[in-house]
Amino acid sequence: EVTMNKNFFITTPIYYASGDLHLGHCCTTVYADVIARFKRLEGYNVKFLTGADEHGQKVEDNAKKLGISPQEFVDSLDVKFKDIWNLLNISYTDYIRTTDEKHVKTVQNIFTKLYEQGDIYKGEYEGLYCVPCESFFTPSQLVDGKCPDCGREVKTTKEEAYFFRLSKYQSRLIEYYNTHPDFIRLESTKKEMINSFFKTGLQDLCVSRSSFSWGVKVPFDEKHVVYVWVDALINYLSALGYSTQNNQDFVNFWPADLQLMAKEIVRFHVIVWPALLMSLNIPLPKQIHAHGWLTMAGKKMGKSLGNGFNPYVLTKRYGVDAVRYFILHDGPIMGDAPYDNESFIKRINSDLCNELGNLQSRTLAMIEQYFNGNLTLEENLIQNEFDKDLWQTILNAPESVKKYINSIDLNLAIGEVWKIVRRANKYIDETTPWKLKEDQPRLNLVLTNLCYSLFAVGVLLQAFLPNVADKILNSLHVSLKDRKLENINSNFNLNLTNISKTQNLFNRLDVKTELEFLLTDKGETKLEAKPKEVKEEPKPEIEFSDFSKIELKVGKIIKSEKVENADKLLKFSVDLGNEVRTIVSGVANYYTPEQMLNQSVVVVTNLKPKKIRGIESHGMIIYAESDKTICFVTPSKDMPSGSGVY
Repeated sequence: EVTMNKNFFITTPIYYASGDLHLGHCCTTVYADVIARFKRLEGYNVKFLTGADEHGQKVEDNAKKLGISPQEFVDSLDVKFKDIWNLLNISYTDYIRTTDEKHVKTVQNIFTKLYEQGDIYKGEYEGLYCVPCESFFTPSQLVDGKCPDCGREVKTTKEEAYFFRLSKYQSRLIEYYNTHPDFIRLESTKKEMINSFFKTGLQDLCVSRSSFSWGVKVPFDEKHVVYVWVDALINYLSALGYSTQNNQDFVNFWPADLQLMAKEIVRFHVIVWPALLMSLNIPLPKQIHAHGWLTMAGKKMGKSLGNGFNPYVLTKRYGVDAVRYFILHDGPIMGDAPYDNESFIKRINSDLCNELGNLQSRTLAMIEQYFNGNLTLEENLIQNEFDKDLWQTILNAPESVKKYINSIDLNLAIGEVWKIVRRANKYIDETTPWKLKEDQPRLNLVLTNLCYSLFAVGVLLQAFLPNVADKILNSLHVSLKDRKLENINSNFNLNLTNISKTQNLFNRLDVKTELEFLLTDKGETKLEAKPKEVKEEPKPEIEFSDFSKIELKVGKIIKSEKVENADKLLKFSVDLGNEVRTIVSGVANYYTPEQMLNQSVVVVTNLKPKKIRGIESHGMIIYAESDKTICFVTPSKDMPSGSGVY
């Protein structure tokens, strides 16, 4: 349980509803997820926004090819985005689609406001346009006559259009960059924008299209639709309820603390976006960071080059945390970074298997072998220089990780966690526990210190590799409420009993075998149509008298165990104040028995008893469910067992 003390708002761009998914698409969202998770560990109330950008000419063209409406097209693709974020364990809190009614209304309100105050005017556009990127370019911005972002052909476009007075804000933007040096994270990004766009003078921006119809209609001129990039940028405001009566999220969370993106769209975020906000008299985001590209053979990973690696293949074969680790350790957080199959496989073997996996495996095995799984917790965990140096590494890690998270140096942040891993492995070599069998107190202390190392690694890895973190902390029987940054210290009492060797966190891979597999099975994953999500029919309204028939009480789980021959079932003994009930619940896919021990929960206590696998279950524990995950309903502060819930 974390006491929320501050708000934190982080965004990724909303992803374009067309094309293929590859590993490069995943970087921005994994980076944002790590920052969001760490901020939650620090006690922040985090809002993490992503979504789908569903308008534009490319969507309309692709829908026509399939013989379906644009709305049907984007409905089918939206499921795919949510699938991949679920696959990668992305903990977003807010998801927006630009076809959402509230978003459309916000875009129309803003467009009208800017028109009425004179910052948008009507004219005629003639220029170069890249349909896949939905972007306008001047001839000098092209590379070999082609789009500088995707390398494809551009076409000359001429049509009636509305324009935003972007040129009006050139001096204000330059001044803002100079007076807010942290606004653009990388100095190289700022220099590139100034050299590419400001030196020749900002041109007014075409902000509507009239040659196609799939987009947000300009409310006072419906033969025009709002330019997709203006439409898309406004999602950061519409998601918070800006310009609506329900705008409390905007009041609480704007300005955004951090907006992350890949470098090909940074110009929209550091030029167009702040100019729009200045025109609306809205504060600018605190910081914008554009990371580099994941490359193969020196070229940007992408569909047009046929080098986009499939995250589904990688995740299914190697696990989500192996993919996340590579993106974090070797990915393009500060500049372009290469991907190749051999480096990916060797990183799993070296860092994840040999270092982290081996540390946990050796530690747990020695506790089981030498102490039958039960260590005695010593008061003084530092007896010599080896102990002292290990503990110094452990204690330094939380602040070091925090520093690098705040500077968005995520590769350095996860490197600080690995400093504990490597120091603990060195500590094993220094102390040689297998030679201490005759000195049981010293052996006990050494293994205890190794457990504290694993505990610190597990707590910190909750932000980076959440599945692996759970496995480590579960192996030490650490309850959910104790997985806190502030518990990384020698005064925290680990319960080091009933410790046993678990399955390996990672298994060593045969490089040759895996390279052969990846050579044949990389495959790109197209955003293929999926059935629309079926919305549940709302249940009929009930009277208060119906609700009052349900008795809800706070209970505390005092015993938790698996049900024999039932993979999904856990059996709980729940203290309800004046009695202890047995309750069987199908949550074993989400929680271990150790995680649920001593947890306070809300119980339906007047449910008729029912036999489940021969066990009489008397009551039901309440939990929330969303996107294949669950969370138990629990009081926000300690309440006595048996307290009523109303």
